[in-house]
Amino acid sequence: KITPKVPSNILRFSKYPAPFEELGALHIGCWNCLNHQDEKTVAYCCMVLFTCLNPERTRELQEESNLNVALAVLQASRKYPESEWTFLIVTNHLLKCPELVKAMYAKLSNQERASFLELIQSEIGENNTVISAETAKFLVNCFKEKCQAVLILAFAANDDDEEALVTIRLVDVLCEMTSNSGHLECLQACPDLLEVTVKTLQLTHLAGKQSTNIFTVTHSGQEQSCHPAVGFKSHLIRLIGNLCYKNKANQDKVYDLDGIPLILDNCSIDDNNPFVSQWAVYTIRNLTEQNERNQELIARMEQQGLADNSVLEKMGLKVEKRDQKLILRSSGKTPHL
Repeated sequence: KITPKVPSNILRFSKYPAPFEELGALHIGCWNCLNHQDEKTVAYCCMVLFTCLNPERTRELQEESNLNVALAVLQASRKYPESEWTFLIVTNHLLKCPELVKAMYAKLSNQERASFLELIQSEIGENNTVISAETAKFLVNCFKEKCQAVLILAFAANDDDEEALVTIRLVDVLCEMTSNSGHLECLQACPDLLEVTVKTLQLTHLAGKQSTNIFTVTHSGQEQSCHPAVGFKSHLIRLIGNLCYKNKANQDKVYDLDGIPLILDNCSIDDNNPFVSQWAVYTIRNLTEQNERNQELIARMEQQGLADNSVLEKMGLKVEKRDQKLILRSSGKTPHL
C-alpha cells in the first residue's frame, strides 16, 4: 500500500512569507483536497495547510476569494472529528483570528453555527488563549441579536428549530467564557449583555407559566428529556451569576431589572433544568456579596412572605431584625448544593 508523500515544492512555501493567494495551485488544490471523499487525502491536505499557515496568511483567509478554504476546513472538522490536523488548523489558526471568525460565522448555516459554537465551547474549557476579547464581544452581539429566537421552543412543533439551537449554544459559550478569568472582566463590561440575559430569563419563565412547555417547571422524576432547551434557564441564571461576580454595578443592575425575585422564583427542583436550584444559590450569593441593598430586598421579601424561608436556609442565609431593620446574613451553615 503506497503512502502519499507531501511534495517538497509545496512544503517550501511554509518557509517564506508569501501571501496565501500567491500560493497559486496550493490555494486551488487545498479546496479540492479538503472536499475529497477520501479521509486520508483530506488529512494530508490539512497537514500541508497547517504547515503553510501563519498569522498573516490566516488573516488573508477572510477575503472572499480565500474564505472557501477556511470553510472547507470547518466542514472537514465536522466530517472527521477525530482528525488531528483539522483540529490543529481550527484551534491554532482559525479561532485565533477574530476577523476570520466573523467572516466564517456569517457564511455558516444555523446548523453549522451550532456545531462551530460547540467546538468553541470545548476549546474555551481547555485553553484560555484561543478566543480573543474581540471574538468574545462578537459572540455577545450574536446572542443579543438572536436571544428571543429560543422562545419558539415553547411550541412543541418547533423543538428542532435550528435558530433557537444557535441561541442555546451561544449561552453555553458565554457561560464558559464568564467562568474563565481571562474573559470575565471583558464580558462583565459588555453593554446590555446582563440586561438581555435577565430579560431572556424573564420571557422564558413567563412562557413556562402561560402554557405547559419545555420552559415549564416539572417534578415528574422521569428520565431527563433530550429536548435541546433542557437546562437553558439554568444556564441563563449561571450567566447572570458569573456577570455579577464581585461586580457592584452589575449587582445593582439586576436589582433595577427586578431580577432578584425572578431568580428566587427559580430555586425549586425542575426536571427541565438540572441544577437550577444550585445555580440560583450561586447567583444569589454573588448578587448579595457586599451589597446591602440586595440583601435588604431579599430580607423584605422573606418578611412579606414573597421569599420562601426554606429556600434561604438552603442558601445558607437567614433574616434577622436589628434596630428596626431587616438584615440578611449568613446562617453559618453550608449551602445545600
